[in-house]
Amino acid sequence: MTPSELNDYVKKHGAKMIDAKFVDFLGQWKHLTYPIERLEEGIEEGFGFDGSSISGWRAINSSDMLMKPDPATAIMDPFLKTPTLSILCDVIDPITHEPYQRDPRSLAKRAVSYLKSTGIADTAYFGPEAEFFIFDSIQYSEEPQHSFFQIDSDEAGWNNKRSEGGGNKGFKPPIKGGYCVAGPTDQLSDLRTQMVMTMQSVGIIIETHHHEVATAGQAEIDMKYDTLVKMADQVLWYKHIVKNVARQHGKTATFMPKPLF
Repeated sequence: MTPSELNDYVKKHGAKMIDAKFVDFLGQWKHLTYPIERLEEGIEEGFGFDGSSISGWRAINSSDMLMKPDPATAIMDPFLKTPTLSILCDVIDPITHEPYQRDPRSLAKRAVSYLKSTGIADTAYFGPEAEFFIFDSIQYSEEPQHSFFQIDSDEAGWNNKRSEGGGNKGFKPPIKGGYCVAGPTDQLSDLRTQMVMTMQSVGIIIETHHHEVATAGQAEIDMKYDTLVKMADQVLWYKHIVKNVARQHGKTATFMPKPLF
């Protein structure tokens, strides 16, 4: 998207704010929000932030950093109430104006350049298979005198015996018995479909979705493969969308590997 196309896009959608995102060492998005009037300034000069508050990045005496928006990633945010332009950023050293070596997005770009420079290949495609759990309740504590965690799901196999309003109808996948179950046992199909439609609205190509093997809401939504930087951006959008759509429905989603079977 060129600067001219971006301005037209902003006007068409009536964007009032900019949500500028960058990614930290742990693969988590960080974001700062600015009035839309600062868009041109941000694209040309970048937005400043405190790098010492990002784990593993900068010391307090050299904390100033810049994030430079990538116009090609601009899209209207699907969750915020105020019309907001979401845009992904590369992290820049404010002194050298070179990409910051510890910025995961810049690192991915360097990996692509290295691939081409070595002659190994012109391009590489990646298709991660992301799976997640959708829970109705999560409780945990780690204190000097005790620690515990407790999770629950309305469709969990262990809830066949509990009392429910209107009576317990069963239809809950057993342990390791959830793979591709149909309704009414698959209680989360509509929720996954809403996740898929939101992903499509930000440009992610989806191939399929289904219930996964585990009980208690394990799900899979498959993306079509893409190049490294694009796929890395899409994985972050994917996780962001899954967690936010789940929250809209009073549930919580986690990408923790195999919290249960």
